[in-house]
Amino acid sequence: MLGTMRQTAQLVDFFQKNGLKASYRKDDSIVRADGEPPGIFYILEGLVKAYDFTRYGEENLLIIRKEHEVFPLIWAITGQERQVNYSALIPTTTLRVSRESFVTFLRQNPAVLAPLMDMTIEMYRLHSERIINLEYRSVRERVISFLLTMAQRLGTDTPDGVLIEAPLRHQDIASSINASRETATRELLYLVRKGLIRKKGPNLVLVSVEQLQTYLTRTKRGPTSSST
Repeated sequence: MLGTMRQTAQLVDFFQKNGLKASYRKDDSIVRADGEPPGIFYILEGLVKAYDFTRYGEENLLIIRKEHEVFPLIWAITGQERQVNYSALIPTTTLRVSRESFVTFLRQNPAVLAPLMDMTIEMYRLHSERIINLEYRSVRERVISFLLTMAQRLGTDTPDGVLIEAPLRHQDIASSINASRETATRELLYLVRKGLIRKKGPNLVLVSVEQLQTYLTRTKRGPTSSST
């Protein structure tokens, strides 16, 4: 990590002193792709889903932003708009500032670019892993790879396994791995039957991260009979 605790605290302090606080219910829209974002957001608590739409009108999950992250980050830094929607994945509270005040703050306090760089690198890593995920030949492999990535980013250790603290819909998973919802659902049910994952309310628990990782390692050495 490039950012220090002091630099991160300085960034947070800027949002707390200048930001407009707002709370959103699950699925509430925060930023729409059909217009300029209303400002730069800092997530105090909750999760924010970034997504666009396919030509078939289906949601395509791009990334999930978590507590203490800033969005839309590319527009915040470059001013270039992207056709991306943001909505609350769970009840979420944010602080919003104008892009003008945000850019002025960065120019006056260049050291706070370090924690923003950490966020940018994390975003790049996640998008890179999504591309690597698509190299797997079977949907089962891609589902497992996606779940392991989400567990690393949003997971909490529990007595039952690693809990992914985000209510992921089957369509969200399917769109992220370039599969149909029906096929993704079938593979998720397979993993449930094998005891590798389980449902806990709206969330998923990875019962054995080690076995899931072993499955991916084994399949890299040869073809599988899983669906494609």
